[in-house]
Amino acid sequence: MKFNSHAAVLAAAAIFLVPPAMAPARAQTFSADQREEIGTIIKDYLLSHPEVMQDVMAEMEKRQQAAEAEKHRTAVAENKATLFSSPHQVVLGNPQGKQTMVEFFDYNCGFCKRALPDMLTLLKTNSNLKFVLKEFPVLGEGSVEAARVAVAARMQDSSGKKYLEFHQKLLGGRGPADKMRALAVAKEVGFDMTRIEKDMGSDEVKKTIDEDLKLADELGVNGTPSYVVGDEVVVGAVGLDALREKLSAEQK
Repeated sequence: MKFNSHAAVLAAAAIFLVPPAMAPARAQTFSADQREEIGTIIKDYLLSHPEVMQDVMAEMEKRQQAAEAEKHRTAVAENKATLFSSPHQVVLGNPQGKQTMVEFFDYNCGFCKRALPDMLTLLKTNSNLKFVLKEFPVLGEGSVEAARVAVAARMQDSSGKKYLEFHQKLLGGRGPADKMRALAVAKEVGFDMTRIEKDMGSDEVKKTIDEDLKLADELGVNGTPSYVVGDEVVVGAVGLDALREKLSAEQK
């Protein structure tokens, strides 16, 4: 019994590995001796040609990525209103823009700090961009406290201009973000601090953070930063060029 190609070996392996009860009608069946012989041949072949396993792993990864992308597309479609048009979210750039990018972030995320200039450049160079920020405080209590201050700041700035200044200073600053530091930044930017303190305990703050955490869970987002462009979820600080490519692809 001989095999002359990778494909032949893999085909034989597929037949060999399928349990008899699952084999289709009229499919080839093997005796115990034949199955043992095939198993030995496959093992020897793979040991002599380990690159076959690389091909298999590459194909598995490709299929997993395709399945993950399909799951994301479905989740985005099912949560479209909350994702792109929630009354609790921060909208920067052009609220009526034809292109939309959503970012899930944490004020203590080093990669989010690194990605901040990408967002600022996109806002500066793309007048057709609606940029939505979603609080995703997953890096400890300090992150939750900072997010509560940020939502309270958003509540008294419908234009988003003062909020953006606050966001830049808090995310772009050194050291860990927590309640004390977030309040100090809010005061520096010029927010009404009495109102900030009051609003931090409001239902609106709780609803906003709860909604964002639930949305991230629905989308399968488990790291920061993560972006949504069109129906695609993009995980990680992928860089300005990659984000621009995603926006260009959405426009087509």
